[in-house]
Amino acid sequence: MVETAWSLLPPIFAIVLVLLTRRVLLSLGVGIIAAALFITNYHMIDSILLIWEAYKGVFVADGSLNTWNIYILLFVLMLGIITAFVHLLGGTKAFGEWIIRRVKTRVGAQLMTMTLGIVVFLDDYFNSLTVGQIARPVTDQHRVSRAKLAYIVDSTAAPICVIAPISSWGAYIIGLIGSVFVTHNITTQSELVGFLKIIPMNFYVWAALGTMFVIIISKVDFGAMRMHEQHAIKTGEVIKHQLKEIDSHDTNQHESKVGKMSDLVLPIAALFIATIGLMYWTGSQSVTESKNLITIFGEADVSKSLLYGGIVGTITTFLLFIRHFKQGEVEKSHFVKSVITGAKSMLPAFAILIFAWAISDLIGQLGTGLYLAELVHQSNLHFWFLPFIVFLMAGFIAFATGTSWGSFALLMPIAGQIAAATEIDLLLPMLAAVLAGAVFGDHCSPISDTTILSSTGSSCHHIDHVTTQLPYALVSAGIAGIGYLVFGFTGSVLLGLAIVGISLVGLYIFLTKKPVKKLS
Repeated sequence: MVETAWSLLPPIFAIVLVLLTRRVLLSLGVGIIAAALFITNYHMIDSILLIWEAYKGVFVADGSLNTWNIYILLFVLMLGIITAFVHLLGGTKAFGEWIIRRVKTRVGAQLMTMTLGIVVFLDDYFNSLTVGQIARPVTDQHRVSRAKLAYIVDSTAAPICVIAPISSWGAYIIGLIGSVFVTHNITTQSELVGFLKIIPMNFYVWAALGTMFVIIISKVDFGAMRMHEQHAIKTGEVIKHQLKEIDSHDTNQHESKVGKMSDLVLPIAALFIATIGLMYWTGSQSVTESKNLITIFGEADVSKSLLYGGIVGTITTFLLFIRHFKQGEVEKSHFVKSVITGAKSMLPAFAILIFAWAISDLIGQLGTGLYLAELVHQSNLHFWFLPFIVFLMAGFIAFATGTSWGSFALLMPIAGQIAAATEIDLLLPMLAAVLAGAVFGDHCSPISDTTILSSTGSSCHHIDHVTTQLPYALVSAGIAGIGYLVFGFTGSVLLGLAIVGISLVGLYIFLTKKPVKKLS
């Protein structure tokens, strides 16, 4: 059943179950068991051993610690502790009071979050976890739902990183483009120039950002998001049955009465500056030739940088606690309680990430992505449709596997082969379609780590984030798909972009002209 149509069943089963039951760990666990049974041809003992190996692989790989995963988990833990202390010290309240005087409306709060997401483009993990933490006090003050916050955070993470050459994503993609160019003897341009040319062809990025902007300025929401927004506007709260599970601090936690905005800004600034500085340092240590920002950030050890950046941010927060302790605003007992509260707030994210990494490993062994990629390779459709078909297939692979980077690695060489065998001028558009589709699928997938971290950073129930974001992502994908069809028939990138722009204008008109009451 490996690398056959049957390999699609475990990931699809897990995804459908998680949407139906809203019980993430149960659904992922069922998917893990199903994948293991398929791989071992239903041998029970072998399946148990395989599941054990998948979970062990989250922490130990090739005989040593899997530092990438462990460092990410530790960073998530420290972020929860920082958040709890920022609340304890009154930084959240002070920042909210400061920004509320400058951001006057719900629209302004959402646009501020969108801007932050675009600015923090160096890494999607860092973006997902920090932007939500920074923006949440402001969006809470303006009664923007956590689901809407998570949607904005997620829509400015991978979609921005995938078009940023100076980012962990950009360097990885440039490397893949380079290997495709070498395979097909493309010497007329460098891989960096190829990457830059691909940026306007990534129609999903522009459609996703445009859809988000339209939703914000039109003040009209639809699908499950509308219910969350209406509840937030009416009560100013997260939906009550979720409040205990997802809030990063409990309502009985002490809060300093002399908190300053610096109690929030300093820990976040220390975290940000230290992480970026460490990414530059670790990258420069790895690059021996052709040192530039792209190669340096491309070779950066992102997980190590996040870990040490988190340590710097945590130490900064503890120093601020000492200042408040000397002022008599907090007690020793508050220190221990805040550490425990912050750590406990991240336990759901811990568990979901571990399960998601385990099922991704097993799906890789099943060969789900390889099977789908081979379908694309063997397709005999007219080359006009190829960018559109590749976009859809990349989306499905990323959705089923929960990884956009894995989808890039699978499909970009195949897209290059298809273009070389049909119409070499389609090479860059085909590569762009792979990138766009993979980001779309990753954007929608409930087992994607960036989806999980976006909901975690925004303190949003994970399945609420998935179900509220999905309709908007599908709209964006529909607009991007039309763009690829127009490009395929005309060969014009500008016409494809124009169609994306016209579609977004049409979406705005449709939303604002409908007899639906706008949200205040």
